Amino acid sequence: MAEDRTQSQMSNGNTDDTFERDLEEMLEDGPNSNTNDFVPKTMTHSAHSKFETIKEWSLNTYKCTRQFLSERLGKGSKTVDVEMEGQIEALRDTQRKYSRILLLARAMTNHFYHVVQTQRAMGDTFSELAQKSPELQEEFTTNCESQRALVKNGETLLGALNFFTSSINTLCNKTMEDTLQTVKHYEVARLEYDAYRSDMDYLSQSPKDSAMVQKLDDSRRKFEEHKLKFERLRGDVNIKLKFLEENKVKVMHKQLLLFHNAISAYFSGNEAALENTLKQFNISLKRPNAEKPSWIEQ
Repeated sequence: MAEDRTQSQMSNGNTDDTFERDLEEMLEDGPNSNTNDFVPKTMTHSAHSKFETIKEWSLNTYKCTRQFLSERLGKGSKTVDVEMEGQIEALRDTQRKYSRILLLARAMTNHFYHVVQTQRAMGDTFSELAQKSPELQEEFTTNCESQRALVKNGETLLGALNFFTSSINTLCNKTMEDTLQTVKHYEVARLEYDAYRSDMDYLSQSPKDSAMVQKLDDSRRKFEEHKLKFERLRGDVNIKLKFLEENKVKVMHKQLLLFHNAISAYFSGNEAALENTLKQFNISLKRPNAEKPSWIEQ
């Protein structure tokens, strides 16, 4: 198995050498600044720097692509932090499930908003008919008052639902997403780290001459640079995963309590408990007419 891996690395290394040589020749075949006396030295230096940047980017892209394909084909070795990988996968799964909660909460809020608007229209209609129908004035008035009471409590519940969806949206699409963006940077750094590690391992096993020694030194230097970047990002991910978990528990404890208390109070007709729930969570309402949920909550 080790022999097969070594042969694969040697084969990849030869391809790498050919690619680097072809790229260097291609870049060196460009315009020769020495034959163009009218070109300012600053422009010549700038062009050279751009060529070097393109060369470095191309080599890095090639090495990482080769490493990626090698891993996918099961031929290349991959650095794996089992504990962190498990935490990252758990976070992605949590984000998917919380996104589902957010989608349903937005749908509920939107539907309930239309219920409240319908109740308001019913109350207004009953009020108008009470004035025009003396024989049914008491009945229409009673229904008008009950609908308006429902509207008032409905607006209070809408305030709680909007607060709930806004908080879940922040947790899911901002806080979690920020951590997952750091995870993506970490995964790229891990790929680069393994690509340059494999490159250095191959060069270490190759016959040594002056040119190869120089290549090995350059490879070690680049490997150390990517190793530092990889370790720094791994530390960043560890810290963010830890704080995210603590923040998630605090946020969800508060939001789930709010959701339960508000829903229970509304459907049990306990107006005082509903009002107290919003006071408990410092939620302010826009009265007398609740606005339609913004596009964020919809």
